[in-house]
Amino acid sequence: MKTMRGGLREGAGRKSIPNSDKKKGRNVYLSEDQIEEIMQLNIEGANTFSQKCVELIGAGLEQLKANAAENMKPIERRAKNEKVFENNTDKLTFIDLFAGIGGIRKGFEDANTKCVFSSEWDKYAAKTYEANYGEVPFGDITKIDEKDIPDHDVLLAGFPCQPFSNIGKRQGFAHETQGTLFFDVLRILKKKMPKMFLLENVKGLLTNDGGRTFKVILDNLNHLDYSIFYKVLDAQDFGLPQRRERIVIVGFRKDLGIEKFSFPEGDRNHRIPVNSILEHNPKGYSISKHLQESYLFKKDDGRPQLIGFDSETQVNTLCASYHKIQRLTGTFVKDGDTGVRLFSELELKRLMGFPDDFIIPVSRTQMYRQFGNSVAVPMMKEVADAMKNAISNIRKTV
Repeated sequence: MKTMRGGLREGAGRKSIPNSDKKKGRNVYLSEDQIEEIMQLNIEGANTFSQKCVELIGAGLEQLKANAAENMKPIERRAKNEKVFENNTDKLTFIDLFAGIGGIRKGFEDANTKCVFSSEWDKYAAKTYEANYGEVPFGDITKIDEKDIPDHDVLLAGFPCQPFSNIGKRQGFAHETQGTLFFDVLRILKKKMPKMFLLENVKGLLTNDGGRTFKVILDNLNHLDYSIFYKVLDAQDFGLPQRRERIVIVGFRKDLGIEKFSFPEGDRNHRIPVNSILEHNPKGYSISKHLQESYLFKKDDGRPQLIGFDSETQVNTLCASYHKIQRLTGTFVKDGDTGVRLFSELELKRLMGFPDDFIIPVSRTQMYRQFGNSVAVPMMKEVADAMKNAISNIRKTV
């Protein structure tokens, strides 16, 4: 029997494992469905449940690291020597979200701008949009990946007013806004970082949910490194015979250095009377005598608002439900076969600031809904012009 000689040899014996590489046991509680799903995965080099879990956790950690890098502040991700404008002669490109019938676009678009993307989910509004702009807007924005939207200089959006949920303790980017359409505005802004944006909404956005909704909006926009400006504007100060107050929010990317922005004031001393937009006896808009007697004028309370060819005031806000002939919110014209009628198509265009030749290819009901949901075009144009002036000053210095 041979005797083995003892002694230490270099590399002999069990190797020491650094503490950082040592594996430690931890209890993880999974459902039966999760266990079964993991076991069914075909992962190269991992056959046992434990091995597959290790691989999945490793892959998950790598993805989280990649997400963290992506979530760096947008401005910090930009090259330090990036020029704000690569070509000072280029047109301003813009996208038109929640486009409706293109009211904001009508106010913003000119010979020096170019629309590169539009989105509107309502098929009837999209039909009117196509008839006037020659393009079919993409559908539901919630179904469109922000990566698929073209790069652009300006984002336009008349997003719906929705309260934000308090449910749960969600964390992360824009978590308070998830489930609302404003989240889609945020995710596109975050991904594309356009030079500026223009948002429009009802005045009630300021007081929605006790003011919390508007605070969440401002906080999230500021988080994206935009300088934010907002103001309530009234259409009757911008050449329209309608009282229509809207909150307008303008943002400029902070690296542009635009620290001040003045909203247009309009002209409160020179307001347009409603009788200047009326047409005489258009056909098909009369309200029946029966409806007048049984509903519209059943009470002597000064409602609904009635106007005529001698009216030099401004009318109440046009609502999307105008076609329902509501006595509390509606405005009607003393004219027509029965003595009282609704606004005509031509009058609606003038009431909202659209050109007389704006095409309406949809039904009467849809027409009223579309104009009631749209924006005061001249008001948006003046805001757009002020934005373009601010950005043009930057162009001249680059």
